[in-house]
Formats: sequence, structure tokens, C-alpha cells
Amino acid sequence: MGCAGSKENEAAKQIRKPKPWKHSEAITRTQLVQMRDEFWDTAPHYGGRKEIWDALQAAAESDISLAQAIVDSAGIIVQAADLTICYDERGAKYELPKYVLSEPTNLIREN
Repeated sequence: MGCAGSKENEAAKQIRKPKPWKHSEAITRTQLVQMRDEFWDTAPHYGGRKEIWDALQAAAESDISLAQAIVDSAGIIVQAADLTICYDERGAKYELPKYVLSEPTNLIREN
């Protein structure tokens, strides 16, 4: 670890899942997965670095402790603790919608 300056410790926010949220309409898991796939497919085209997007996707799809390790090792600066707003070391901004990070409260359970 070494003795990191206080500024670095500030950047290392403890990440957490987003607070419970509701989608504009009730959706099924299939629709949620489809929305997530679409987001991850198109996000890199809006700027930022592919390897950061890949790390964010891996973090979004992992449990919190693993997500924290992924984010830390990729050098991602977490602005919002729920990962909705992050930056890379070059200052590029990455915004993640809540639906890639957690499930809505109005998810339709399919049998």
C-alpha cells in the first residue's frame, strides 16, 4: 500500500449498491438484462476508455467487496459511492445508470 497522501484516500470511496429505486414501469428480468446489454454495448462509444468501461461492467456485476477491488486496481475515481458517477485518472467521466448496478424494486418476478 505505501503511505498514500490524504488526497488519494479521499478518492477511495467505499462503494455500495444504489439505494432502492423504481423503474418508470415494471420490467421483467429479461428486459433488465436486455437494457444492461444495450448499455454496455453502446457506452464505450460515448467516450472514455474501453478498459475502464470493462472494469466498471465487471464491478457492476460483482458483489461489493470484489467490485471495490476491481475499481481500486483499475485506478477508477469513484465520485458517487453507488458507482453512478466515476472518473478515470485522465479525468474522463463515466456515468452508470442504476439499472446496471442493481435491480428495481418493481422488477417482475418471472417463473
